[in-house]
Amino acid sequence: MKDLAHPTRMQVAPSLEGPNEGYMPGFGNDYETEVLPGALPQGMNSPQKCNYGLYGEQLSGTAFTAPSHQNERTWCYRIRPSVKHSHRYTKIDVPYWKSAPNVDPDVISLGQYRWDPVPHSEDALTWISGMRTMTTAGDVNTQVGMATHTYLVNTSMEDDYFFSADSEMLVVPQEGVLRFSTELGIIDVEPKEIAILPRGLLYRVEVLEGPARGFVCENYGQKFELPGRGPIGANCMANPRDFKAPVAAYEDREVPSTVTVKWCGQFHKTEIAQSPLDVVAWHGNYAPVKYDLRTYCPVGAILFDHPDPSIFTVLTAPSGQPGTANIDFVLFRERWMVAEDTFRPPWYHKNIMSELMGNIYGQYDAKPQGFIPGGMSLHNMMLPHGPDKNAFESASNADLTAEKLDNTMSFMFETRFPQHLTGFAASEAPLQDDYIDCWVDIEKKFDGTPGKK
Repeated sequence: MKDLAHPTRMQVAPSLEGPNEGYMPGFGNDYETEVLPGALPQGMNSPQKCNYGLYGEQLSGTAFTAPSHQNERTWCYRIRPSVKHSHRYTKIDVPYWKSAPNVDPDVISLGQYRWDPVPHSEDALTWISGMRTMTTAGDVNTQVGMATHTYLVNTSMEDDYFFSADSEMLVVPQEGVLRFSTELGIIDVEPKEIAILPRGLLYRVEVLEGPARGFVCENYGQKFELPGRGPIGANCMANPRDFKAPVAAYEDREVPSTVTVKWCGQFHKTEIAQSPLDVVAWHGNYAPVKYDLRTYCPVGAILFDHPDPSIFTVLTAPSGQPGTANIDFVLFRERWMVAEDTFRPPWYHKNIMSELMGNIYGQYDAKPQGFIPGGMSLHNMMLPHGPDKNAFESASNADLTAEKLDNTMSFMFETRFPQHLTGFAASEAPLQDDYIDCWVDIEKKFDGTPGKK
């Protein structure tokens, strides 16, 4: 629901009251929405003349010839075509926002790492200047892989706008409330929610409650989609109806503005004479969405053994290799633990995937100490990790009654690529130098006596 204490400058389409006010439910739906009656053509996409003197323009998120079940595009009916929001570009420096490949020869990415929350700054930081890249993976130029960022935002973008030609962006707030005023409508996000901003979508970021801090997964590859549930069936995990796309909203403002574009890892700025958020009506299936993580319904073992963490996948971005994701977004939230004769926390393992975790709030069961809200950890591909001694001893000797894991919400950005640390992550972010020592006091328990446990 839109916060009336923070009015928007945009004219917003009428919408239903109740939990979907300002939004349309569904994931990958073919939506249609208009602010002014009759602004949206019916029965065709490109009439000779659009109503209200609007321009028809298509925003394509896939190749024109992509299979129909993967083809994504949205038709926009706007006050000016986008070419009027693009002029000569000047390259600018955004020093803390990095893209892959970004391999610093002086940084060792081979290791198990954990960071405290990156502290807020007294400097004025917007969505662009407040982005701090922690890891990169793959190659932005060939559109594979990802980057992981933490953002520190305390200042709204006024007449400044941004879009990434490189990536889809998954935003995970941890503190504060942000408003994304986009070409296709308005999305407000707070902690325990996420937002997905498609590649090429233009927007302005405003601080509704700040300072704001959170995490961003910048996806260079195929778009995020809902994972196949297999034998789980049609329900649970993330359900499509709980995703919300914004209704149309526009502003008709003649004011000097800037547009910053991220393209092939570089940043360029152009000056224009008006707000580019001028889409009066649109229809299609390429749109931003938000999702309330509290609606995620976990599944798990109800007799014995501990399933793989893939059962907690909220969204997946496929790669060219079936079953191996470019990125998985995995959520560990409140849930009941009931398995008998089972080691219940995450077990020790090495993984072909690289795992970057973030803590939104509460305590993570495998690391009850040191992994605090706003913090992050990285366990790179094929490096062993798992519970510390205290977590192992507690789980190994617990009375296995039904137990509610409460006050906990952590997530994982998992990728098939090795994640390389940036210079900021290695030397400026609050790295816990002693994290690797959490396994030092694990004891040898081997006893060759037959039947001994």
